This record gives sequence, structure tokens and C-alpha cells, in this order.
Amino acid sequence: MRYLLIYYGGTMPQTPAQQARVMKQWTTWFARLGTAIIDPGNPFSGKVNKIKPDGEVAKGPIGQRASGYSIIEAPSLDAATKLARSCPVVKGGAQVAVYETFNVM
Repeated sequence: MRYLLIYYGGTMPQTPAQQARVMKQWTTWFARLGTAIIDPGNPFSGKVNKIKPDGEVAKGPIGQRASGYSIIEAPSLDAATKLARSCPVVKGGAQVAVYETFNVM
């Protein structure tokens, strides 16, 4: 099964040294995940449009602002959640939502 990890919160590192430290945490985590990582993802810029049921387009996030995503593969939601618990964003004070996906096409 594939799982979508949505990251909420956190901040971008400000200095080159902080950026290098955080990137090392991510590459170490991805290496530990091995073949479970399907798409390492990217951070979100913060620019977002939301489309309402009436077709109106509004600027801004829906609820809490999502800050990025990754896609992983795991045998169960519990296993995916266990992998997500060691994600670098959690160590930095952010949260991760783990969504189970399913194939329809």
C-alpha cells in the first residue's frame, strides 16, 4: 500500500549551516526508509488556491497550512505511521499526517 505523508508546521532553515544540517537529517531518513520511499516529495511554498463547491477560487490554505509531502510504501497504516514517526519534521516540532491511499485506476 502507498501512504501520503503531509507535513504541517515547521520552519525553513535560515542559515547555510542550518540548511545543511536539516538536509543531512532528511537524506539519512530517506536512506533508512530504503525502498519504502516512493517520492521523497518537496516542501510547499505557501501559495495556495482553494476551489469551493460553487467554483469560486479563494486564496489561502484550508485549515492548518500544510508545509510539504512525501509518498511511502508500507504493508499497513500502522507500519507507515511507525516509519513517519522518525521523520525529521517531527524532531523539528512539526506534525505528520499519514493518509492511506488506494488504487481506483
